[in-house]
Amino acid sequence: MTNAAILLAVSLCSVDFDTDVLPVLTRAGCNAGACHGAAAGRGGFKLSLFGGDPAADYRAIVQDLEGRRVNLARPERSLLLLKPTWELDHEGGQRFETDSAQAALLLQWIQSGAPRTAGPASSGTQPRIAGPASSGTPRRLSGLSVEPAQIAVDALPATVSLAVTARFSDGSSRPVEDTAVFTPADSASTDVDSRGRVKVLRPGRHAIVVRYLTDVVAVQITAPHPNQPQDLSSQLRNNWIDDQINATLAALRLPPSPRAEDAALLRRATLDLTGRLPTSERIRTFLADRSAGKFPGEVDRLLASPEFAEYWTYKFARWLRIRTGPNDAAGTKVFHAWLRKQIETGRPIDQWIAELITAQGDSHEHGPANFHRSAGDARGEAEYVTESLLGIRLRCANCHNHPLDRWTQDDYHGLAAIFARLERGQVVSLKTSGDVIHPVSGEAAVPRIPGERFLPPADDNLAALAGWITSSQNRRFAKAQVNRLWHSLFGRGLIEPIDDLRDTNPASHPELLDRLADELVARQYDLRQILRLMADSAAYQRSSRPLPEAQSDDRFYSHALTRPLAPEVLLDAVCDALGVPAEFGEARQELPPGVRAIGLYSPHLATEALGPLTGCSNIKQCSATGDSSVSLDDLAVQLHWINGRLVNSRLGDSWHALAKLAYGHEPTGNLIEEYYLRTLSRLPTDQEQTFWRSQLGSESRAERCIDFAWSLLSCREFVTNH
Repeated sequence: MTNAAILLAVSLCSVDFDTDVLPVLTRAGCNAGACHGAAAGRGGFKLSLFGGDPAADYRAIVQDLEGRRVNLARPERSLLLLKPTWELDHEGGQRFETDSAQAALLLQWIQSGAPRTAGPASSGTQPRIAGPASSGTPRRLSGLSVEPAQIAVDALPATVSLAVTARFSDGSSRPVEDTAVFTPADSASTDVDSRGRVKVLRPGRHAIVVRYLTDVVAVQITAPHPNQPQDLSSQLRNNWIDDQINATLAALRLPPSPRAEDAALLRRATLDLTGRLPTSERIRTFLADRSAGKFPGEVDRLLASPEFAEYWTYKFARWLRIRTGPNDAAGTKVFHAWLRKQIETGRPIDQWIAELITAQGDSHEHGPANFHRSAGDARGEAEYVTESLLGIRLRCANCHNHPLDRWTQDDYHGLAAIFARLERGQVVSLKTSGDVIHPVSGEAAVPRIPGERFLPPADDNLAALAGWITSSQNRRFAKAQVNRLWHSLFGRGLIEPIDDLRDTNPASHPELLDRLADELVARQYDLRQILRLMADSAAYQRSSRPLPEAQSDDRFYSHALTRPLAPEVLLDAVCDALGVPAEFGEARQELPPGVRAIGLYSPHLATEALGPLTGCSNIKQCSATGDSSVSLDDLAVQLHWINGRLVNSRLGDSWHALAKLAYGHEPTGNLIEEYYLRTLSRLPTDQEQTFWRSQLGSESRAERCIDFAWSLLSCREFVTNH
């Protein structure tokens, strides 16, 4: 609503509390989380977050505090006016001027009796009686639209104006730019004023979040880099994924890097699909193969390997937060073994996820039953299920409706009510009763499929929930799965963070995410087929060296992103390079011989061996947002790598594979090659050969080889995938 429209509404006395007054308060920040919209309110005055509960807000403003907030006898002395205009001391400072259109609207609303619903002007001088007795049904917001919905600019800086239209339950609509709230996702890239005029400052793809009352819309802006337009015909294409990626690169004028060298590509795929380094023998065989289809064939070989099943059990175990509780290793072991079987046999993801949701029984014998023991109570399980399976941060709807998504308190507590009857002891079962108290009503929450429907009290509500989550019609489930898989192969999800899928956090490539979700459904949730499709794309196979014009690109896949290895993968890589088994301290007695870090049934078993490389001390938080990783930029990690046992204790033994080469009679040139193959998965360059020959010499070669090996194991090329 423009200032002129506000003044027109004032002149006609057609001021509605829900759709006129609340937007003014929202625009002024009065009901934001940092002010009166906080869970406990502020200064004894509590409003619902962003006007999510108009009825409660009306009571708080008009009826609480003996009506002091609206003074019907002397409207101009109402606290609702004096505080935000700073005529009275106000901790939040001045929110609008005394002579502003916003103040005029609030004054006229109070003068007309502060009704809940708009009505005709009073003919007398006496104010109308305030309260629910006001005639009419409250008008509700029924929709919000922003034009243009997507913006593409040709050059920078650029300015674009947004037109925001609100639609209401009475069939009316009006422009609301002056009472909408505009928030740039990245204030360094875009600037937006109070009227919706956007100034685009940096190249890339950006978002502006527009809020009016409870509705939120994200507008995407594409701004090209100052390079020459790219010729799509010159870009590599292997499948339809590349059509989507290349089109975005062309729109942004980002040149794609060429295909990675064979050795780098083999190392990348082997780590991404199996969590292992390729063996030196495999590298030599792959490099000697001159056939055109050798890489797709290698991907197929990796997907069919036992190492694939082991690694992707590790991946899903972290996403599902499988970990050992106090004195309960038995349940974790059978859960991990069950998950391994699902991956090994290629069971469709939706089928085994549905089994998890409905599982009951002895958790020490029936692995899936442990799924319900990952959270301590019904509310915790509601958050756990939506984050791990749907990529939804439902926890924001515990105390108030989600400020940036569609989820309400009814959704949160209704979902928790589905889990309220679960007994979470060693035997997981449904109790005869169990409630979750809704904080608004103070009564038992009604079981509810979030955003869909309420459910009658029944024993099959878990089945109803499983059916909804894994339904082919539930776009969120399929999108959440492919977004995690994409993140695993490309180092960045199409939506980041990967557990925050919402309309106001748009994907970098929305059409690509939609089609990948469709593809997952069409291929019956086959994990290997989707990974094969992604790995076959030219986008996946690009070099990690960006072209000069694309140096700043970190999200559009003009080049492969260099990614730190996960702690367990890095530990296994060190052991592979040296040809020594991993050791897990006191835990080794309960583990099978030869077990790898990624094969452990619980993350805590590797804690002693990894030391500070564990990265995140809270497995719940690490797993919720993606895989933890190791950064050698961290001081504690650097010190551990230099002085700790992980590398040094293994290098100091004379029996590891690299030491045997050093003490043997292998020519120095061949030794250097083998060291490079076992650590960096490539042959050394001529310059590297010359350098290391000069360093190793012929005297004390074995001792110098320890430093040589440490240098390779400590370089960024070894500890990352690229």
